[in-house]
Amino acid sequence: MAGMGSDYPEQLEVVQPHSVKEMYYVARGRQLVNRVVDISRFVDKKVESNLVCKTQGPGGETGSRLRKKLAAEGKKLPILGDDDATANFNYIKEFVLEPDRVNGKKYGLEWAECFHYIGPSPTSLDNYIQKNAVPL
Repeated sequence: MAGMGSDYPEQLEVVQPHSVKEMYYVARGRQLVNRVVDISRFVDKKVESNLVCKTQGPGGETGSRLRKKLAAEGKKLPILGDDDATANFNYIKEFVLEPDRVNGKKYGLEWAECFHYIGPSPTSLDNYIQKNAVPL
């Protein structure tokens, strides 16, 4: 879709349509995983991104709503802290991003995202070099 200018014309003010050479696909269900990316250094940025998604998904203010609901029932989860910002951040990191933690553990990482990667196909020259190149 990056090569088509009619899908999101408002983006034409920022970026022009262009072809891409690499694609990273993710699916909610089963998918062919052939690329695992270590996101450990960026997980807090991913949490921050989920914090601004207030109308879709389980991010946004879900943690603070849960904290308030539990308080009304006379309960508390220590992980949600004592303020809305802490509740939202920790809720997302602990619960929303749990699949990334599970994926990381599976591959010996703290946090990971799994993709079906499609990149440029090697040319016959690339294959020949791979098989026949020798050190100088």
